[in-house]
Amino acid sequence: MVAVAVGAWMGIRELHDRGTEVTIDFADGSGVEAGRTVLEYKGVAAGTVEAVVLRPGLVGVSVRLRLTRSAAALANGGAQFWIVHPEISFSGVKGLDTLVTGVRINVLPGAGPPSRHFKGLDKAPAPDVTDQGRTFILQSDKLGSLTSGAPIFYREFKVGKVEASRLSDDSTSVLIRIHVDAPYGDLVRTSTRFWNTGGFSFNVSLFGGAQFKDTSLESLVTGGVAFATPDSGVLAPVAPNDAQFALASEPDKEWLNWKPKIPIMSPDTAADSQPKDKILKELISP
Repeated sequence: MVAVAVGAWMGIRELHDRGTEVTIDFADGSGVEAGRTVLEYKGVAAGTVEAVVLRPGLVGVSVRLRLTRSAAALANGGAQFWIVHPEISFSGVKGLDTLVTGVRINVLPGAGPPSRHFKGLDKAPAPDVTDQGRTFILQSDKLGSLTSGAPIFYREFKVGKVEASRLSDDSTSVLIRIHVDAPYGDLVRTSTRFWNTGGFSFNVSLFGGAQFKDTSLESLVTGGVAFATPDSGVLAPVAPNDAQFALASEPDKEWLNWKPKIPIMSPDTAADSQPKDKILKELISP
């Protein structure tokens, strides 16, 4: 009778602690294992994979996942799920712990009504932008080496990063979304020119000698974008948010010589009312 009572109590507690079951469809389920792969949110285990099966027509895999009771709100419409694999690049190290623990599934909560079926992402979504900078769209014939997180430079100073990329609606070009941080948004004008700084090139001519494309080690691997604004005539107005620009593969020589005077609010000046000389001394001090 004691054994039956203990068994019944354990069964009731298990049912009480069991959360919602959801199904997530992925194009590829490499590394996902039933009973081992966990769902994480904010670094805390929020569920466990119970089964991994092929979808009808062999078009992908379906992952059946049981949420913990406290994580039931993660099963709301609009939630985004993706599989975390180890990734090492100059833009950062991600998911390195999965080399030991195995892959995991991460999630961003949604705000819709409760749901039980989701379509998983092929990669992690673009990070949320918390500052008040500006977002622009670059149009290019090809993506090249640009990746999410690649740097945006102004006069070789990093002022932003690439957020995401996709094919245009008619598939004739690539659209690249970039974010320029808050203090530097006014540097982008309607007349600004953008070019790709990724990769390297070495040109040799009979009269011009040898020329090597100057680029940072970071942009050599992850790609990068630079921009400049004309300094002749009246300064063009500030480009509006989501303005679209063409992305050139190489800059014209005159672009590299442009030096317009564009006032900006220094992040240090905005955060601190100390004299500029004191701020500069702190920046360059070891």
